[in-house]
Formats: sequence, C-alpha cells, structure tokens
Amino acid sequence: MIDIHCHILPGIDDGAQTIYDSLDMAKQAVSQGIETIIATPHHMNGRYENRKIDILTSVEELNQLLKDENIALNILPGQENRIFGEIIQDYENGEILTLANNSSYVFIEFPSNSVPHYAEQLLYEMQLMGLIPVIVHPERNAELIQHPDRLYEMVKNGAATQVTAASLIGDFGKKIKRFSEQLIEANLTHFIASDAHNIKNRAFKMEEAMEEVAKKYGSDMMYFFTENAELLIQNQTIYREVPQPVKQKKLFGLF
Repeated sequence: MIDIHCHILPGIDDGAQTIYDSLDMAKQAVSQGIETIIATPHHMNGRYENRKIDILTSVEELNQLLKDENIALNILPGQENRIFGEIIQDYENGEILTLANNSSYVFIEFPSNSVPHYAEQLLYEMQLMGLIPVIVHPERNAELIQHPDRLYEMVKNGAATQVTAASLIGDFGKKIKRFSEQLIEANLTHFIASDAHNIKNRAFKMEEAMEEVAKKYGSDMMYFFTENAELLIQNQTIYREVPQPVKQKKLFGLF
C-alpha cells in the first residue's frame, strides 16, 4: 500500500519531531501494510516553510536511516502547500515539489474554515501549466461541508481530492465521517491517505479505512483508491468517475 500524505520527516513541521518519532511512525506504517510513503511537510501555512531543496535532503537522510535500521519502507518527497496566490511562480522558481518529485500532481491545502475566493481560478491556472491540483482533506473544511457544490465544481473542472483515513473511521467525529462517505458516493474524491503526524492521536489508520471502504462500498472501490495511489507515483492518469453534486438534505438531515 502507498500513503501519499504523511508528516514523517523529523523536526520540520508539526509531525515527527525527532528521528525516533520518524522511526516509530515508519514501524507503524509497515505494520499497516504500507510500503511507500510520500512525505508531505507543511509549506506556506503561516507557520512552516519547507522548500523543495530542503525536503529532498531530509527525505534522502530518512531513507538512509530506514535502510540502516532495516525498516522496509521507502520515502518519496512531497509537500503540503497551503494555497497562496504565488504558487505557480514559486513552482517555476523550483520551490514547489510535485508529489514523488516526478509527477504532475501537487497538493493544495485550504484553510480549515474557508476556501479563498481565488481558489477556482488558481486551480485552473495550475492545470494550464500541466499540473494536477490535489485538494487535501476537503472533508475537514468548514466551508466545503456547508457548500459542497464548490468542491463539485472544482472536481468537475479537473482537480482531484484526497480524504483522510481517520476521517472515514470517525476519528474526527460523525459529521466529518458522513461527509467523507458522501464524497466517495458522489465520486468527489480519488485518494485515501493517512495525513499521519505521529503514532498516537494522529496515526496512520490506513488499514482500518480501507477495510471500512471495502465493507461499505465493496472491494472494487478499495482497489480504486489503492490503484490511484500507484498511478500517481508513476505519473499516470488516475481513475476518475463522473462527479455528482452532494445531496445537501442528506448531509444536514443527520444532525
């Protein structure tokens, strides 16, 4: 299994703080059946800046450490970019990493409570550059929960999205779990990833999430997500189904 979103690099954001934390996370990942992780430290979120060259160095060092410790896990470079207006210029200047550093896929994170007014235009301009924006954890964004049609329009216009494993198994509450399910049911998400920060309160939960998907939607849906992760790191075209609007009455009728 491949985990495309993880904060396993030590000491550079709010994920692993030391190399020992990174090793603990690596061991937990392997126990979950994960063989490859894309390390995606926060970038430009108002607290952390992790530029491409520094991430590449940190990934190289961690891979060497895992090899020395005989942990069968491969780390690939990535970046969790908080959306900002100059992201295309920074990409052209070599500061933005695509996922696995060899693909056209780029993570885009929105603020927790809102979606900037310029988001749709920026995602469109990224695609004109040949990039494929992947919106991370949309199920935890307050504005998208209230107005899921905005996400529908972005996906319809070519963006992809990634739901967090812990959201699907209810770790962020019933409302976020249900919205995660609705995104799957409406063909509005394309990846499940851990967004793991540690081995305790922000752990991997990938095995549990995939089991939940297989139980609720069948093994074909589970393979849809696992195969899309493989296609991403190979820089291939991912599988997509025709997106549908989320039925709002379902969303609000539960609470």
